[in-house]
Amino acid sequence: MPIARVTIANYRSIRDLRLPLARVTVLLGANGCGKTNCYRALRLLHAAAAGRLAETFAEEGGMPSALWAGRRKQHEIVRMSVGVEFERYAYSLACGLPTPKAYGVPPDMRTSMFLLDPEVKEEDITVRVDGVARPVPMCQRRVNAVTMRDGEGRRETIAEPLDAGESVLAQIADPARYAELTLVRRFLLDWRFYHQFRTDAGSPLRDSRIGIRSPVLASDGLNLAAALQTIVEIEGRPDALDEAIDDAFPGARLRILRDESGRLDLEYMQPGVQRAFTTRELSDGTLRFLCLTAALLTPRPPVFLVLNEPETSLHRDLLPALAGMITRAGARGQVLLTTHDEGLARRLAEDGAEIHRLEKDDAKGTRLLDADGAVG
Repeated sequence: MPIARVTIANYRSIRDLRLPLARVTVLLGANGCGKTNCYRALRLLHAAAAGRLAETFAEEGGMPSALWAGRRKQHEIVRMSVGVEFERYAYSLACGLPTPKAYGVPPDMRTSMFLLDPEVKEEDITVRVDGVARPVPMCQRRVNAVTMRDGEGRRETIAEPLDAGESVLAQIADPARYAELTLVRRFLLDWRFYHQFRTDAGSPLRDSRIGIRSPVLASDGLNLAAALQTIVEIEGRPDALDEAIDDAFPGARLRILRDESGRLDLEYMQPGVQRAFTTRELSDGTLRFLCLTAALLTPRPPVFLVLNEPETSLHRDLLPALAGMITRAGARGQVLLTTHDEGLARRLAEDGAEIHRLEKDDAKGTRLLDADGAVG
């Protein structure tokens, strides 16, 4: 079920953005143009499916911080929305500031301590049916009124009240009765995001850790050694990791060590150096590249992988190896990455990636440009 298009509106610097997705899609633009806001908007869809929507908004500063930050008309009511279109299905979510009615509180909201919570205003799932001109609504939510269509096509109203700050996806679980809702939720839950790996001297990433089989690298990279060893053991090609390391660092070798207590650590051998380096001694760039290697070579690839500026702190000599891994990951699932590096974007374009340039307009916010620099 490949993703055809993502739509974002009234979210931070984004007034209205429609982004088509290819197998590998690159968002290219200068700092401050809105690349990270695109990344965050996609995370909201994943959070909606996981039941972490309110928590994710809180991490961003609350609902008011997430709304369109540009000029507005006087008394304009702003709702942010984000949606995704697949080959047959489409899912959209619109959120705004909370109202007393939705949360069952007294009309005077000034007495509430939860004024930064989101309120789901609209939520829709539609499906395209052969022979039917318009998409068929399978789920329609308008604040606290929810209408569903069951497997027989019958429309029914959900009587049980929902949490106003979380999605229908996370609150109604009946695969037999609402198969489309379950399908969309599972697909969104299989999205994977990587933004930053803390690599400073005090980072927990530099400490040895108890190792468990880890086919998926944690979002913060804390299971790095275990994830790399898992690639070696179950990828089916024990030399896959060695080839990736040699491609980036010619002549270098990487080993995963296990002590008597079961803690794992890395040992990195560099040409011309007589001793090995542990994780604690690696440079920030080398450690970050190893995290990206574990994320991209995963034995359990996601249907959609999103990387936010993966080139950060990497030397330019590492970018060809990074581009190669991204391209290969795109053969196993869709990949979207943001970057401000023209060289990385150019290399990925040579491998068939679709490049979209972003530009920040003071009045219209983040805009998508075509290959010639015109507004798309």
